[in-house]
Amino acid sequence: MTQHTFIIKPYDPEFAEQTVAMWRDSKEQAIGQKEMHSFDNHVYFLNHILPEQYQIDVAMIDETVVGMMAYNDSEISQLYIHLNYQGFGIGQTLLNRAKAQSSGKLTLYTFEVNEKAQRFYEKHGFKVIGRGHENEENLPDILYEWKLPPH
Repeated sequence: MTQHTFIIKPYDPEFAEQTVAMWRDSKEQAIGQKEMHSFDNHVYFLNHILPEQYQIDVAMIDETVVGMMAYNDSEISQLYIHLNYQGFGIGQTLLNRAKAQSSGKLTLYTFEVNEKAQRFYEKHGFKVIGRGHENEENLPDILYEWKLPPH
């Protein structure tokens, strides 16, 4: 397996198109359905709606966006990794950033059909605390929670 050197940096709207393209491909592969929003609406959401409540970080290799995460101190809203760069530790690195900046607890939703994501989150200490969240995809959801271990 080749070692890919990636950097994490704050999202910049100059990366909007490739971030959205990567996000849509990754999500589509994960849940087996096409994105319902237009590309332009998705870009608008990324640039104008998400930043109101979330910090957005991107993982980059050279000038290519290979991952993105939108999060705050209590919740991860979005975490997507480029299809060609899954399994290189990018998701784990992003997750660790969210944990480090959290209030000691994080929640997130993932789709029940996305077993790869469930394995990933469970491997990184997330526990199932709920099911059946309403979402626009009309797919069953799983609510996960991570807590900072007491020391």
